[in-house]
Amino acid sequence: MQGVERGDRELLDAEALVGHLVPAGSMFAFLAGHRRNLFPDGEFEDLFPSGKGRPSIPASVMASILVLQTLHDLSDRETAEAARCDLRWKVATGMALDDKGFDPSTLVYWRKRLATSGRPHRINDAVRTVVEETGILRGRRKRAVDSTILADAVATQDTITQLISAIRRVDRQVPGAAEQIAKVCTGHDYSRPDKPRIDWDDPAARDALVSALVNDANALVAALADTELEGDAEFALALLALVAGQDAEPAEGSDGTDGRWRIARKVAPDRVVSTVDPDARHTRKSPENRRDGYRAHVAAEPETGIVTDEKVTTAAGTENSDPAVAEEFLDAEDGKRAWYGDSAYGTGDLRGGIDDAGHEAVIKPKPLRAPVEGDFTVDDFTVDDFTVDDFTVDEQAGTVTCPNDITRPISRTRVATFGALCRACSLRAQCTTSKTGRKIVLHPRDDLLRQARRDWADKPELRESYRTFRPNVERVISQIASRGGRRLKLRYLGTGKNNAWLKRRTAALNLRNLIGRGLTHAAGAWTLAT
Repeated sequence: MQGVERGDRELLDAEALVGHLVPAGSMFAFLAGHRRNLFPDGEFEDLFPSGKGRPSIPASVMASILVLQTLHDLSDRETAEAARCDLRWKVATGMALDDKGFDPSTLVYWRKRLATSGRPHRINDAVRTVVEETGILRGRRKRAVDSTILADAVATQDTITQLISAIRRVDRQVPGAAEQIAKVCTGHDYSRPDKPRIDWDDPAARDALVSALVNDANALVAALADTELEGDAEFALALLALVAGQDAEPAEGSDGTDGRWRIARKVAPDRVVSTVDPDARHTRKSPENRRDGYRAHVAAEPETGIVTDEKVTTAAGTENSDPAVAEEFLDAEDGKRAWYGDSAYGTGDLRGGIDDAGHEAVIKPKPLRAPVEGDFTVDDFTVDDFTVDDFTVDEQAGTVTCPNDITRPISRTRVATFGALCRACSLRAQCTTSKTGRKIVLHPRDDLLRQARRDWADKPELRESYRTFRPNVERVISQIASRGGRRLKLRYLGTGKNNAWLKRRTAALNLRNLIGRGLTHAAGAWTLAT
């Protein structure tokens, strides 16, 4: 059943005895005075529907502990120790000085209850309600978007480790798999968790091992293909099939039918990096910076630093890209906004979504690359015969005209192909190095892309607004992704749990932001002193 806080204080109440030691204006002091207003017990009653059993830790106390845990980036064990030994935590949560605290597993229990409830992010929702009541965002029509990569909680596994781990997972989770493994898998003793004992310096030995493991994986998938599976068992078999296919390719001179395989000479675009956390992915924030983990997306009001939306996604896939998630943030907003973003957000699709919703895009255009260095660019076109640079696009006539006055039709897939007409063109050396001639591919919102480039070049006030407000979101990103100069590493497995962590993290940061502005609760309402 749900526990509730007592109205009277205990004899050794920490706040009464040592509350004066906690700095005023700190998160600890705020929670000491307002945790029950912020997290009332009634908002958590549905987590304990039976009303029976031993009373839980009061919801206002546990919600405060989860906020402090996420803000200070502590493990469950460290959090339990802080609640037991740190006077600030005892003051913040209303504990007595001699309170022995709780077992770390209690935190797992509460997170699970929240995750499976109808409102899994109610801690974040509570802080959003406070933000709304204070009116700090009232009249502020700017939103800045950005993302960062957060390192996953597991070690990246090599191909051999993944294959063995995936087969062992099938053994644990699929009924009847043990018998099939004993029958069809001969390349390794899968009852052993360690790597096979081979001469790792011998390329032939490594290739033979890869072939044996891939053949075992394929044989096991085939043996269990007709088995009716669901839940974890179905996922385990699908993961094995994925792992066997993403990193292996037929050996040189083989088509795969002779059972000879090798580790692929390329990286799969959506490669699973660990069977322990199948949602973690390889990604790059730049060509030189490759990392493994998840992508955290954030929208914030740039003048106040208040986070207005957030989401953790896997770090690969177009549906998880910066502009795709920014469109979700866009759809969740009421009223007109000016959206600030770097060139990663300068896609035609996102600009189209912003334009269709009546918002303003203050987004740096993506740089254009010419097929020939310093000459005619791929995307410098015009609309309605108004020349922007080199090519002219007439959307009404459905044509593209090149700098040498050669006109070609725009196909149904929005491609204009000059092809053989480029062979005798006197400007070919300046225009293309392709043997088949120039081909122009137009985005469906090409007009917006070209207009954005014109505006960026012609409107210094647009560039000044971008320089003034867009960088502010980088400070928010830094607060989310680091603490005390140390880059955070995620503590949970899977997109869902890490997304819940991000929402608690942004809730804690927003709350700290508001506390710094004098947040208080008086006469039943949240107000700011400044």
